[in-house]
Parts: sequence; C-alpha cells; structure tokens
Amino acid sequence: MTATARAPVLIVGAGPTGLAAALFLAHRGVAVRIIDAAPEPSTTSKALLVNPRTLEILHDSGVAARIMTEGVRLVGACMHRGAKVVATLDVLKLLPGQPLIGLSQARTETLLNKALEERGVTVERGTSLQTLQQDTDRVLMTLRHADGQEETATAALAFGADGARSAVRQQLGLAFEGTTLPEPWQLWDIQLRTTLDPQRAHVVLLPDGFMFMVALRDDIWRVIANTADPLAQLPEGCVTGRVEWQSTFRIGHRLASRACVGRVALGGDAAHIHSPLGARGMNLGIEDAWVFAHCAADAMEGSLQRMREYALLREPVHHDIVKKIAVVTRLMRGKPAALARIRNVVAPQLVQLPVVQRMMAATISGMDHPLRIHP
Repeated sequence: MTATARAPVLIVGAGPTGLAAALFLAHRGVAVRIIDAAPEPSTTSKALLVNPRTLEILHDSGVAARIMTEGVRLVGACMHRGAKVVATLDVLKLLPGQPLIGLSQARTETLLNKALEERGVTVERGTSLQTLQQDTDRVLMTLRHADGQEETATAALAFGADGARSAVRQQLGLAFEGTTLPEPWQLWDIQLRTTLDPQRAHVVLLPDGFMFMVALRDDIWRVIANTADPLAQLPEGCVTGRVEWQSTFRIGHRLASRACVGRVALGGDAAHIHSPLGARGMNLGIEDAWVFAHCAADAMEGSLQRMREYALLREPVHHDIVKKIAVVTRLMRGKPAALARIRNVVAPQLVQLPVVQRMMAATISGMDHPLRIHP
C-alpha cells in the first residue's frame, strides 16, 4: 500500500455531479482530485434535459454554450390522450429567455469532462473507494486502482457524487430512506418517423400507465413508459426504426438522512433520487455541485462551518423536490386503474390552470426555489 501527497478536495464519482463539482472548484483555483470506479465514461444515460438553472450556473465555464449548440431547444410540452392533444404547456411564454435543452446526460458529461481537462484535471478511472474515515483535520480514504493496487489518500474535504449505491454514503453510515415503485419502467432511444413536434416533450396518457417522449437529435427520440408493450401504444403516425439503446429500471424516491457529515458531503443521486418526471435529477445534482464548490472553497480558507452550511442549504431543497416529484409521479403513473380514470379527466384540466402552469414551468426550469450559497 502506498501513500500519496495530500489532496485538498477528493471527489468520488465522475457523473455530471462530480464532474461539475470538480469544474467549479478548479474555476475557483482549488486543487481537486476526482475518481470513478468505472473504467470508461458512460455512453448511455436516463437524464436528457438541461434546464435554465443548470445553464445559468454553467455559463462561466463555457459548457452552457456548448450544450446549447449541440442540444435540441424545447419550448414546452403536450399531453396526449388517444389521438387528441388534451393540454399544452408553453415554457418559453411563461419564462421568456430561459431555454430548456434536450441533450443526453452522456453527452453533457463529455462536455463537462472536456472543460475539466482544459483546466488540467483528469478523472482517475477504474479507481474505487474502499474505506473512509475522518477526524477534525482530514479525511483518510483507501482507494483501489484497476490493477488491484491500494492507495491511502488524504484529503481536506471529500464529496460523494457516486450515485444511488454511493460507497461514500455507506461509509458514513447514513440511511437512504424512501420508497420504490413496484412496476418496472422501460426506456428506449429509438429512431422515430413522426409528426410530433420535436421542440416539445410529449406525455401520453395510457389506460394502464403513461409514456414520456422527447426528441434527442435528428430522428432519435427518448421513450420512457411504465406500461406493457409501450411501443405498440405510440401516438398515431409514429413509425419506429432502429433501437440505439434499451433499458429497464425501477423508480424510487429516497433521501440520504444527512447531506454532510463533518468534512464529507453528498450530492446528486448519492443524496437524493426520484422519478424522471420534472427532469430534475441531473440538474439538481449539478446545482448541488455548484453550492458545494462555494462552501468547500470557503472551508479550504479556514471557514469549516461552511460544510455544515452546505447541509443546511441543500437538505430542504432535496426534501421539497423529491416530495413534489413523488406526488406528481403517483398521479401520472396511472395505477391502479381507478386512479388512471381520475387522472385522465383531472390532469388535463389542472395543466391548463394558470397557477399550475406557472408551477410546472418553475419546476421544469429549476427556478422553483432561490439558489443560495449562504443560509
């Protein structure tokens, strides 16, 4: 086992949350080290929308401009039942000048990683966290590299951005409480020939559930559904082609019992998970990264109470958003059948109410709460 020089901030996990945290810290001139257990970057991902809040906080890094150049600009959403559009949401009318961009998480990660490398920081891939301890002065971690060699790494601070099965959260002994929906959800990135507007997300109410559809690029669409044989229930006029990716997953709504313990904080899926409705998962994680970077940079200058303030700032936000998304998901999922019948009547009427439209636009855009770096 070998020992390395002290690293000021060690980030575990190189998904969008970890990459963004490293990028924000590097921008502040804070030395950072970032590791990820996977040997290669992910080429597939569930997240696909970048909201205005994320674009705002990524502006100074140059990543926002790259995302807007590559992605599909969305103007709103449509709700379908049968062959009819029963409700519409025009986000740009409600929030002028605040674009919503469709771009796969994998591509967003690539752009974040490129910006990070331009600042001289490279992700150490194939490196996993084995143990974590801390005292009043440091965080001590055992890391295992791809070749099986172990290393003792010392850091002033650490950030767990290592997903829903977070090793950092487990090492801290924190609970991850909540519920998981019983049915499997299916996902496709698939070629579609369709007359659906590619600048809108589409929610399709089905007898036994619902479907979400959004254009990713050219004629490739993301389709997510919680029903049996969803591709047989696509809106009229949709013709399927090649499948680029298919996956089955389950949806949970869970929160870490704490967002920070001493010198170690959590962000992204390590701290909170919820359904993809509202498109907040990746975006909320990048927001965590932005707040963490501010708090960590101050802590590195001697204000260690800023780590406690990170928890005070983020825990209420995590709780409110997970609770909100869980309620909407349970309404929209269309199970049991009695709830689906109520949903089919009530949901289109609710969506057309101005107060509900404003709430939905604020949620999707990430502007449903102030972004604060001080309690």
